[in-house]
Amino acid sequence: MKLKVWMTSALAAVMAVSLLAGCANDSPPATGGEGGESGDKAAVNGSGMPIVADKVNLKMIAGKAPTTAPDWKQTMLWQEYEKMSNIHVEWEMIPFDSLAEKRNIMLAGGDYPDAFFTAQIPTADLLKYGSQGVFVKLNDLIDEYAPNLKAIMEKYPEVKKGMTMPDGNIYGFPMILDPEFTSVLAGGKMWLKKDWLDKLNLKEPETTEEFYEMLKAFKEGDPNGNGQPDEIPYEGVGLGSFINYINGAWGLGNRGVRNANVDVEPGADKLRFIPVDPQYKEMLQYVRKLYDEGLIAKDIFTIQANQYYATGAKGVYGTTITTSPYTLMKQKDYIGLGALQGPHGDQIWSAVGSALSSAGAFVITDRNKHPEATVRWIDHLYSDEGSKMFFMGFEGKSYEIDPSGEIAYTKEITENPDGLTFEQALVKYVVWPGGGYPNIVRQKFFKGAESQPEAVEAAKRFANQFPEEIWPAFNLTVEESDQMATLGADINSYVAEMQAKFVSGKESFEEWDRYVDTLKKMGLDQYMKIYQSAYERYKQG
Repeated sequence: MKLKVWMTSALAAVMAVSLLAGCANDSPPATGGEGGESGDKAAVNGSGMPIVADKVNLKMIAGKAPTTAPDWKQTMLWQEYEKMSNIHVEWEMIPFDSLAEKRNIMLAGGDYPDAFFTAQIPTADLLKYGSQGVFVKLNDLIDEYAPNLKAIMEKYPEVKKGMTMPDGNIYGFPMILDPEFTSVLAGGKMWLKKDWLDKLNLKEPETTEEFYEMLKAFKEGDPNGNGQPDEIPYEGVGLGSFINYINGAWGLGNRGVRNANVDVEPGADKLRFIPVDPQYKEMLQYVRKLYDEGLIAKDIFTIQANQYYATGAKGVYGTTITTSPYTLMKQKDYIGLGALQGPHGDQIWSAVGSALSSAGAFVITDRNKHPEATVRWIDHLYSDEGSKMFFMGFEGKSYEIDPSGEIAYTKEITENPDGLTFEQALVKYVVWPGGGYPNIVRQKFFKGAESQPEAVEAAKRFANQFPEEIWPAFNLTVEESDQMATLGADINSYVAEMQAKFVSGKESFEEWDRYVDTLKKMGLDQYMKIYQSAYERYKQG
C-alpha cells in the first residue's frame, strides 16, 4: 500500500451521497439520550467477546477502493468477527469516486444506514450533521464503551484535539497513524540512487547546494554508463511533493503539511501564510534554477502516475519522492535522504503528516438502535488484537508467526500460486487495501510499503528532523467552512497556479509583488483570520 495512495495523498478525499432504496434503513431514528439509546445498553457486555448476548443486525455503507474486495460479505475478516462479536453487518459498497455525492444525497433525504465505514467524511460535514443530530455525539460513548480509542486519545492529545469539533463534540472515529511509526508519518521519502553516487564518487548531499551539484553530476556524468543522456536527475508526479520536502531547508512548513500553506512565524506565536514569505520566494528561485537546468524533469507538471512508475522501472531516476521504489518500481539500489540544510541553516523534515489522518473514517447515525454495541464493535479494531486481525487476518490462513515472534503474511499472499497480486490475494481475508479505514496504523501489524526494511531504514535518517510540533488539520466552524469553501479554494488554487508558473518560467519573479497584492485582494487577511481562530481553538484543546 502506498499510504498516501490509500490513505495520502492521502491523505485525499472523496465524499458522498445518493443511494437506492435497497440501502435504506427503514427503522425510525432512535430516541432517548445521547447516541439515540433505545434500551440495548443493558444487553451490551462491558468487555470481551461476544459484545452482545442476542445477535444485533446493522446496516453499514462502506467506501470501496479499487484495491479492496468487491463484496465484503465474502471477506473472512467480517465473517469471523461476526462469530466473535455476535453482530451481523449488512454491507453496501459504494466506490470512492461517487461516495461523497451519494452520501450527501442520502443524508439530505433522510435515507441512510446505521453507520458509514471507510467514510472519508470531511470535518465540515462531521460538524454539520453532528450538530443536526444525524451523526451521533460520541463523547460519552467513547468514554464508556471505547477503552482502546480512549487510551490512544489520552496518550496522544493532538489526536483528541483534532477529533474534537469546534462545538466540543466528537462525531467520528478516526484513522490514526501511530506517532511512533516514523516511516508512515513521513509518507513519501526522498530516494537517492546509490550506485550513481558511487559511480561518480560523490558523497550523499547534506545541503541544498550539494544537492544541486549532485543532480548536475547525474545529468552530465553518464552515471548509468550507457553513453546516452537518458538520466533524469529528479522526477515526480507534480511538483507538490518536492516543494513539501524542500520547504524545510528554508524553515517553511514548520508544523507539517496538514494545514497546507500555514505554519508559525519563527520566534512568535503568530500564524504565517507561507506562500508570501520572502523565504518561500527564495525557495522557489532555487527550484526554478533546478528546472531551468534540466535537473527537474520537464514533464513533471503533466506526467501521469502510470507513466511515472513505468519510466522509474527502467532505473533512470537519480532522485525521486515516493513511498518505495523497491515495491513500486522494482528498483533496489536506492537509499533514503534526510532533510537538507538550506542557505540560512534551516533543516526540517517538513513533509510530515499528522498522527490524525482523518477524523471521519467511521460515523454512527441516529438511525442506529444499538449505538453502544456499535461503539464496542468499532473500538475493538483499535486494540492490538483487533488491529492485528484487521491488517493481518488470521493465523494459519493469511499470516504465520516465526519462532522469533515475527508476524508475516503467508506465501499465498506474497507469492500467490495462482498469479494473484498482493492485494488480490489479501482481500480474501481483510479489507484494508485502499485506505480510509477506522484504525491505528502500527508498524508491527501494517505490512505495506512504509513497513518494508528499506523504508524503515530511510526514516531513521530524518526521525530527529521532524518539526517540534506537528499539527492535525484545524477544524472550522460551520460559518468558517462556508467561507473557506470559496475563499480558501480560490486562494489555494491561485497559489498552486503561480507556484507552477514561477518554477516553469511562465511568470517572472519581477511579478512577485503583484502576486502578493493579488492574494491580498482575494481576501488573504480574512483567510488568515479564520485560520487564527481555528488555531486558538486548537491550542485550547
